[in-house]
Parts: sequence; structure tokens; C-alpha cells
Amino acid sequence: MAPAASSDAQPALCVDLDGTLVKSDTLIDSILTLVRHHPAALVRLPGWLMEGKAPLKRHIANIVQLDAAHLPYNRVLLQYLEQQQAAGRPLYLATAADSSTAHTVATHLCLFSGVFASDGDTNLSGNNKLAAFQRQFGENFSYIGNARADLPILRVCREPMVANPTPGLSSALRGAGITPARVFTERTSALKSWPKAIRIHQWAKNLLIFLPLLLAHMRTPGLVAAAVLAFFSFSLCASATYIANDLLDLNADRQHPRKRRRPFAAGDLSAFAGIATALVFLAVSAALALAIPQTIAHFSPGFALVRPYHFLFWLVIYAITTLAYSLYLKRVVIVDVIVLSGLYTIRILAGAAATGVPVSTWLAGFAVFFFLSLAFVKRFAELEGLRERGGASASGRGYHIADIEQLRTFGSASGYVSVAVLTLYISNLDAAALYTHAHRLWLLVPVLLLWISRLWLEASRGQLNEDPVVYAITDRRSLLLGIIVVAIVLSAL
Repeated sequence: MAPAASSDAQPALCVDLDGTLVKSDTLIDSILTLVRHHPAALVRLPGWLMEGKAPLKRHIANIVQLDAAHLPYNRVLLQYLEQQQAAGRPLYLATAADSSTAHTVATHLCLFSGVFASDGDTNLSGNNKLAAFQRQFGENFSYIGNARADLPILRVCREPMVANPTPGLSSALRGAGITPARVFTERTSALKSWPKAIRIHQWAKNLLIFLPLLLAHMRTPGLVAAAVLAFFSFSLCASATYIANDLLDLNADRQHPRKRRRPFAAGDLSAFAGIATALVFLAVSAALALAIPQTIAHFSPGFALVRPYHFLFWLVIYAITTLAYSLYLKRVVIVDVIVLSGLYTIRILAGAAATGVPVSTWLAGFAVFFFLSLAFVKRFAELEGLRERGGASASGRGYHIADIEQLRTFGSASGYVSVAVLTLYISNLDAAALYTHAHRLWLLVPVLLLWISRLWLEASRGQLNEDPVVYAITDRRSLLLGIIVVAIVLSAL
């Protein structure tokens, strides 16, 4: 698609791609896709970097091709461009991205008369881009950009416009006395995006860390403080892994009807910010984990952990397992749900390690089957949603629609087995040793049966949003049943 000359009466409108027409950076998106699908190519990345930006982009584009249909476009700008094209104005895509990426986007949108892009030798950014415009149009062009590198072009173009401008560009424009003719803003605020990105609602899972301490009926100040530190340490680590998972799954998430709204997939947060935040979270998480033995010694001088840094061991196991899950295990049928249920159980083991309270065989047995049921219902709900949309197999997963009944059987059976383990515990002398009125714990059985049955019934009706944790903390009946469970346990003490 070769650029054509523009008439004096109708200035060409040149539009940047990264951060402007698309809210993300296609180079970073491509590198993340490279990490996800072609990790062996990473060893060649330093050599490509030494060749320069344009060769780097060409090498990556030769391996990775982004799905132009699902990129996070700035819809406000896109609507304006459609209006301008309908009015007969010549539009040009002008980007520092590699030409193959640029042409893929241009072909998909069918809006542009021509494309300016990096060619493997020249990185078409800043003054290089301006020189290309002047050779083609003279001074008869308008431009839409978003970054400080666009300032030289915005200074001389006929009609300077910006889309989701960076703070650096906004400051530079004010300093230069340039007022954009139009501003195309489409981005969710960081205050709304970051809680979603770090999945703060998922921190509810990490309350499992307190379970060994609570079930042992221990209130030692040092152990309670250690559990609190462990909770925040694990939560920060988990949030870091959620960010890593989202960054590695950008392409798959953008094709999903719900996950495409996640902050990184939607382009509301930059990948750079995500990587930096994940690293900071991991550092703080490790610092909190290392502080647990000193915290116990401070609040409970007479108590010391036999293995002071065993919590850190489980934290590392969790992080490694989660990374392995994101990169590979999530695509292995059945193994993925076993890993998911194991990640729940690791939280309990981590809580035990942080407080020095051993996990009973009863708790371990209950946890294995109960969390396996939750993992199966998550996969089941995904397939149920896929069936409603007319799909045949889950993207990035190994499951097919034909597997749905088998998953229902596996999951519901696991849930009921967990209740059976609970009944065996209640009838055992171990429960009588901890509870004055242990017979009252039998009231937990119908409550748990009701919740598990209702969970699977709603999943079968397509009313579960693919995440049982979100369901548990937002469903009023689930919250009511949770209150009843607490009341029963307290009455049995």
C-alpha cells in the first residue's frame, strides 16, 4: 500500500499507531507473545537489540504476527477516522512499528490510503517520520500522536491532534504553546484499572492462610501477627503472578468476551507499568516473608518457629507453580485443574508454615477435594459460556464442548467427597478434643451440601461468571451461608 500524494485543498491526515490508534504498544505486545509462544527465541533478543530498533522490530515481526482484529483500538479516534474517510479525506497510518504489523492493521481497518512504517533499516519515529511526511506532503498534512517523540511533527503540521497523550507530551505541548485541535481520550482511569489488574478481590483466597491458626484455636499474638504478614506477603505475590499471567495471555484474553476488558488486554494500563508493578510486589512480598520470624520473636518472645523461613519456601513454590501454569500447564487437560486446586491448598500449607501450626490430615483431605471441585466448576463454567456462544473448544485450553458432562461429574463428585471427609472428622475424637459441643458441627453438613449443590446448579444454568471466588464473595445467599457456618462453629466451641 504505497502512499499517494495529497491535494493542497485537503491536507492528509496521518495517524500514529502505538498508543494512539491502538491503546497498547504493538512492539511490547509482540515481545510478550514471543515470550508466551516462542520462549526459545529470547536467547536471540540481545543480538537483535544490538542491531538497532528497526532490525529488532523486523526480527520479531518475522516470528510473531498480532491479531489485528482484536487489538485495543481507541474507539473514539476510530469513529473520527471513519467520518473523515467518508468525507473523502486521505488517511495515512504512520508508525514506528514494523511495516508488516502496520500493513496488517491497515488491511483490517480498510481506512488508509497509504502506510508509513519502519522497514527493517530505518526506525520511523520522531524526526525520521517527519522527514518522510515532508518528502511526501511538504507541509500539507495533519497528524495525530500520543508521545513526546511526536512533538517535532506536532510543531509543524497543519492541525496537531493527540490521542491518550502521555504526561510527557502534554507537558511539552504546553511548554511549546501548542493547543491540540482535537483530543481523543478513551482510557479507564488508573484508580479503576489497578484494582482490577492486581485482582484485589482474589485476595479473599488468601484468607486460607489463617485457617490452620483458627482451626487450632490459637490466639498467640506473635502467631496472629505472623499470619497477617503472611497474608499480605502472599497477596502481593499472587497479584504479581496475576499481572504476569495477564501480560502473557494478551492475545487469548483479547479474543475472550469478558477477559478482553482486563486492563492490560484493553490497553488501559501499559505493559511496562505492569512489569514494574509485578517486580515491586515480588520484592515487598519477599521482604514481608523474611520479617515473619522476627515478628514472632517480637510479639511472642517465648515462641520460635522450628523452620523460620519455611513460609518463604511455600511462597516460592506458589510463584513457580503459577508461572508454570501460565506458560504451559493451563493447556494440559485435567492437570490444569489439579494444579489450580493445589494452589488453594498451598495457601493453607503456607499459613501453617508461617505460624508453626501443623495441618491436620482431616483439613488436608477436605481441602484437596473441596478445591478440586472449585477448579472443575471454573472450567465447566468456561465451557458452558463457550457453548452458549456457539464455540467448539476453549482458546488456550485443551477442553472441548463434548467434555462438559464429564467435568460436571468430576467436579460435583469431588465436592460431595469433601463433605464426606467433614463427616468423618466430626465423628472422630479429634473434633471432640477441640470442640465442647462437637455434635453441633453436624449442622455444617447440610449447609455445605446446599452451597456445593447450588454452585453446580447455577454453573449448569450458565449463571456462574467462570470464577467461583467472585461468586462466593458477591452472592448474597453464599454470604448468608458463610455467616451461618461461622455461627455454627462458634456455638460448638
